[in-house]
Amino acid sequence: MKFVMEFAENLILRLMEDPKTRDEAQRQHIYRMKERCDKTKANWSLPLRPYGFWTFDRFNAQLSWDPQISQAPGRRDPYDDLLLRNNQPPAPNADK
Repeated sequence: MKFVMEFAENLILRLMEDPKTRDEAQRQHIYRMKERCDKTKANWSLPLRPYGFWTFDRFNAQLSWDPQISQAPGRRDPYDDLLLRNNQPPAPNADK
């Protein structure tokens, strides 16, 4: 009976992984994850667009071309309303 117990114990020990190897693999995994997290956090601090992106001529031209953007509150020129109101020809009177 002792032989069977020794055989079973050796079989189980052979099938089990070495705890030192397992710990080392887990430690390496944690170090890799920490490096990736640090790199991600560093990338988060960078701007999404390069410096000067919003001042490109194409972007500014698009603002004036697209009426949905150019007439948005805050972008609309308040003097445009005055010019439109003063430059319109007077409406013909139907009374005369």
